[in-house]
Amino acid sequence: MIQAADLPDTLAIFPLPGALLLPRARLPLHIFEPRYLQMLDDALKTSERLIGMVQPCPHRGDSETLHTIGCAGRVTQFSETEDGRYMITLSGVSRFRIEAEVSGFTPYRRCRVTWGDFHQDLGRCAPDERFDRPRFLDLLERFLNFRNLSADWDALKDADEELLVNSLSMMLDFDLEDKQALLEAPCLATRRETLTTLIEFALLGGSHEETLQ
Repeated sequence: MIQAADLPDTLAIFPLPGALLLPRARLPLHIFEPRYLQMLDDALKTSERLIGMVQPCPHRGDSETLHTIGCAGRVTQFSETEDGRYMITLSGVSRFRIEAEVSGFTPYRRCRVTWGDFHQDLGRCAPDERFDRPRFLDLLERFLNFRNLSADWDALKDADEELLVNSLSMMLDFDLEDKQALLEAPCLATRRETLTTLIEFALLGGSHEETLQ
């Protein structure tokens, strides 16, 4: 487990729209662009093997603008294809706040970051005392039926509450600002409430096109 003292001041940034990573969750990624292949090679040379996932802000008129809060993941699995691409898994470590972008000679972006606002990410998740699993799963079932989607209900019924909420937050195809709201939720209970609101909005005819990836 990575300790607070091991977290770097500068982090390689992967601004991938719609790809949400949360602490203690896992995100599979397909890496093929040359600049991100270089980013991965450089990350694997470090002891922490960290990459920062951040949502861009294209609605602000500048495709290069980033949200200030992202989540760092440790490369825990990777395999290389015959044509030089990588299939990797990032395991979420901690959220961070971007202080400034760092100029340099790398083809990928790097930022100076701070971690102090998210010290709780490195410990155990606080339980969601008000989590009503039957009610939540009933809402989820109505949503999936509405979207003509299927799910492994045995796995959902038995899943740890953090795994359940975080996995759905990552897999459901909400828009970028909704993904960012789920990322920035201060605790599991708030993330579950945000996720519930987004699902209810979709069932009421909201504009989102939620699908399971």
